[in-house]
Amino acid sequence: MSVYKSRDDLIQNLKDAGCDEKTINDFMDLSDRGNTAEELKLLSGHRKNMLDRLHDINRNISCLDYLIYQLKKEA
Repeated sequence: MSVYKSRDDLIQNLKDAGCDEKTINDFMDLSDRGNTAEELKLLSGHRKNMLDRLHDINRNISCLDYLIYQLKKEA
């Protein structure tokens, strides 16, 4: 946690990164214990989940784009 001026700065960064309260609490518990390896594992899991959601949304957008294209082609 030394890169942060305060505990509040770290919590704000986690919120800004889209972490929910459970993830933040889990991370802070790990941080208090100095368990960097588990902190990294937790953040990597959160990142993977976000990326999976992003890919799902990208597929949704592609489907919408195709539908829009088809409708314009028929018009």
